[in-house]
Amino acid sequence: MPRFLRRARRRLRGLIAPLHAAVVYHEGYDVAVPGVPDDPLRAGRILAFLAAEGLLDRRTLFLARPASLKSLARVHRAGYLDRLRDPRELSHIMGSEVRADQVDRLLDLQRLETGGTKLATHLALGRRSLTINLGGGFHHARADQGAGFCIFNDVAAAILEARSRGFRGRVLVVDLDLHDGDGTRSIFRHDPDVHTFSIHARDWDDAEAVADTRVPLGEKVGDATYLDALSRTLPPVLEQASPQLVIYLAGVDVAQDDPLGDWRLTAAGVLERDRRVWKLVRQEHRLPLVILLAGGYGPYSWRYSGRFLSLALDGRRAVEPPSTEVMTLERYRLITTVIDPRELSGGSGDDFALQEEDLYLPGWGMMRETRFLGYYTKHGIELVLERGGFLDRLRDLGFEPALELQLDDPGGHALRIWGDPRQRELLVEVRLSRDRRTVEGLELLSIEWLLMQNPRAAFSDRQPPLPGQRHPGLGMAHDVIALLILACERLHLDGLAWVPSHYHTAAPWRDRLVPVRPETAALWHALDRLFDGVSVAAASRALAAGEVVDEATGAPLRWQPAPVVLPVSAAAEAWAAKARARPLPPPPRLAWRPAGKREGVS
Repeated sequence: MPRFLRRARRRLRGLIAPLHAAVVYHEGYDVAVPGVPDDPLRAGRILAFLAAEGLLDRRTLFLARPASLKSLARVHRAGYLDRLRDPRELSHIMGSEVRADQVDRLLDLQRLETGGTKLATHLALGRRSLTINLGGGFHHARADQGAGFCIFNDVAAAILEARSRGFRGRVLVVDLDLHDGDGTRSIFRHDPDVHTFSIHARDWDDAEAVADTRVPLGEKVGDATYLDALSRTLPPVLEQASPQLVIYLAGVDVAQDDPLGDWRLTAAGVLERDRRVWKLVRQEHRLPLVILLAGGYGPYSWRYSGRFLSLALDGRRAVEPPSTEVMTLERYRLITTVIDPRELSGGSGDDFALQEEDLYLPGWGMMRETRFLGYYTKHGIELVLERGGFLDRLRDLGFEPALELQLDDPGGHALRIWGDPRQRELLVEVRLSRDRRTVEGLELLSIEWLLMQNPRAAFSDRQPPLPGQRHPGLGMAHDVIALLILACERLHLDGLAWVPSHYHTAAPWRDRLVPVRPETAALWHALDRLFDGVSVAAASRALAAGEVVDEATGAPLRWQPAPVVLPVSAAAEAWAAKARARPLPPPPRLAWRPAGKREGVS
């Protein structure tokens, strides 16, 4: 059945079926957190995906409100709450420096998500239903201290709020985040009516609780080991605890591509884990269930949650989410479709309205370019970046973004975003030109130079530098590429072209990139096989370190910059189809010989 028919059928079924689920969200969830390599748009991407699949409507979507200080005081000691105004306290919790101007944004974010968990719990109990908070899961926060990115313990706040409203039932907290749910266990260590169940890599403390089950599995855990442990331990705990409410922390930092984790669960394994919890709690025991996102880092984490939540809301099958790149593009496409083209170009309708400064220079008769790529005014670019939340995400990092255009070079235009109006910290620099040389018959938008960096961030053992980096990135490469694709569509250009300087700079939109030269395509195929299941960052560092060897020569293989094209127009797609079908030269035989190991992996 076509996808659009499935969506329509879900929408119709939702209109006539009884309400069985609710989703809690607020646009304030989509905030960049200082020092945390998460995806600030994680919640928003999941929401957009579920809505696009017809799994949400106005009856099922509820707006989160910030948790009150009174509700936080039920969980946390007054001295700790007072200390949270000190950036040093928050820096300790977040594991990196939090400046004074970031304190309010960070506290507001976690208060809002804590309020979302409280609302989700209230709805689940009132409806005896499934409720999802697209945030929360701050399980490391204790009564008198925070840790591991967790300031407030939203799980404890929700349980104690429910009790203040008259709920007297037992609660089971199922915590399947990669990390130990030590904070929640500590808060309820003397409470026999709150059973904390946690499968994790290693214990964060050895303190006992009157009702807890801990299942530490160690490092490098895969699907089989994990699912076996879950099936052996959770069903008897559920029978023993006999809860009237289950709160499930569905952390996806257990996935094999999570940048902070060391486990090896596949997408199928993570979905099967979630399916077993959902089936056991909702279908077999018919208990109220609250689902929280908990841990999950990097730009792809939302897809693991999206798969599960589509299953939980549909009730029968999981929907495979689109790629992060496609979701980012669709998000910006929706935003730009509601912007009047005249606001982008300063024109009248579809025409260009010439202004006095467009016409003359002192050199008589010479035209001066006043629009980026011959179309966009500075105001138009700022409008798109504001409505898309791009500039707000920079403000979340403590910057006061200021835009600069350089249009006086006939060979190309440059756009810079500075961290402050005085232009002392460069955040983004992109230089573009129109290109008819890379592929005959196509006019492409060539990315001559692209820099994205956070000069206030520092590298760490958790986030070491990538080849060529002077500062950590902004985590917004998908956004920039998506905006440039939309520029191609608006300017009737055939696609994007660039020469990736390193392996990792070819990663965004990798599945859509087409090497111009056959020998480049052959090399990429060889690298894809070699690095199957390896993170892009690790692969790029291995290449730069000379750890990849050409077995025919024994010499280290270095990354070879070569032009690639991301097709946009029908003509470019036709060229790409032919390029993908062309015969390739024999790929090189490669071996990966990590430093310190004698044998390679071929």
